[in-house]
Amino acid sequence: MSYINKKLEEFNKYIKNKKVAIIGLGVSNLPLLDYLNKYKAKVTVFDEKETAKINQLAMEKINNYEMNFSFGPDSLSKLEGFDIIFRSPSCRPDRPELVKELERGAVLTSEIEMVLELCPGKVIGVTGSDGKTTTTSLIYEIVKEKGYTCYLGGNIGIPLFTQIENMKLEDIVVLELSSFQLMNMKTSPDIAVITNIAPNHLDIHKSYEEYIESKKAIFENQDDKGLVVLNYDNEITSKMYREAKGKVIYFSSKTKLDNGFIYDDGFIKSCSDGIRRHILNTKDVVLRGIHNYENIAAAIAATSTLVDVHTQIKAVSNFKGVEHRLELVKEINGVKWYNDSIGSSPSRTIAGLNSFDEKIVLIAGGYDKHLDYTPIAKPIVENVSKLVLLGATADKINDAVNTELRAENKNMPIYRCDTLQSAIDKAYEIAETGEIVLFSPASASFDMFKNFMERGEKFKELVNNL
Repeated sequence: MSYINKKLEEFNKYIKNKKVAIIGLGVSNLPLLDYLNKYKAKVTVFDEKETAKINQLAMEKINNYEMNFSFGPDSLSKLEGFDIIFRSPSCRPDRPELVKELERGAVLTSEIEMVLELCPGKVIGVTGSDGKTTTTSLIYEIVKEKGYTCYLGGNIGIPLFTQIENMKLEDIVVLELSSFQLMNMKTSPDIAVITNIAPNHLDIHKSYEEYIESKKAIFENQDDKGLVVLNYDNEITSKMYREAKGKVIYFSSKTKLDNGFIYDDGFIKSCSDGIRRHILNTKDVVLRGIHNYENIAAAIAATSTLVDVHTQIKAVSNFKGVEHRLELVKEINGVKWYNDSIGSSPSRTIAGLNSFDEKIVLIAGGYDKHLDYTPIAKPIVENVSKLVLLGATADKINDAVNTELRAENKNMPIYRCDTLQSAIDKAYEIAETGEIVLFSPASASFDMFKNFMERGEKFKELVNNL
């Protein structure tokens, strides 16, 4: 007998003729148009972009399905009388228009929350300030190697809501979840991973405390059967065990845990009752840097109840890394050029800087997310031979580094550029044989690019043209 997802059947019946609002026409919400039309919901689409800037495919669907819509900066002024509201991650759940509808009785959810609620199989969710995508991808490759039917979604992969109909009890869903997706989340994955927490997205979150609280939602709604994988070395995540209802597994690169998974002396090791067993020699993996060995330890911990060690070793050893994360682009005249465009915060760039033994020519700077750049100064002074700065955060990085240089009585050439092209030209001019050119902005991309992927692609294009 074929599996029947009764929860999904109930939802499909429930949604018929309900007034449904879709807020935001991003990647995750676009497939909802087809699905909700199929099950005869009465849909209105909201987006703060003007009609002329709406995705053409989305506009065709809206017109074909004869859906109502409200576009423009004041679009949510027409949000009234809905049964269900699907918000995009970019729409804060405490917007006054949403709060008013909730008080009236509407249900607020999202594409990814419905996946969590209606997926019949096990869900593994990963969040954190750094390392989310690599850890999520590692987990996906590990469970896939074991032979599970797997679905990859959230911030990466594809929107999964319309795939729920194909999912079975024995399948596994692996999700990368941002703080924006987790805000107001009322359902948690069966297995939750928090790679680390450091200040990030403070241009959108009201405070660092709010950012931390949003991350906790990944495990707060678990029951006693849940599993939480936490970073023992991170001051914030190490204390979260107090709020976990299920089992907690730690990973670490700084402490020889009695129980958990660690990176120590070139090996990933499992620790049980004080006994440490070698799992994997990091010389046998493509990934570089202690932060990536922590990601491996986290992925092995997250899959430890589902997959045998030999399968884990095979999957991790074959893993080639994720684009825009310490990605080797080219070697020119004995200088290796690395694309680390994912480095959109100081902590990410610090991890990149600590991944190389060679001296580094660092290209940094970009959109200002109102972060503190003091912590990055010492790692730059210790690892960088020349610094090339551009973008809105150039002054902040420059000031922090110069303060550290004065404190250590050192000198470093610092160059200022107006464009990515001129920054690459300068790095090409000043880099010496045996050095690394690392593009890791420590800043968001929005001052010059749509996102870090577009920024990374442009960097690679320009470097390959040298």
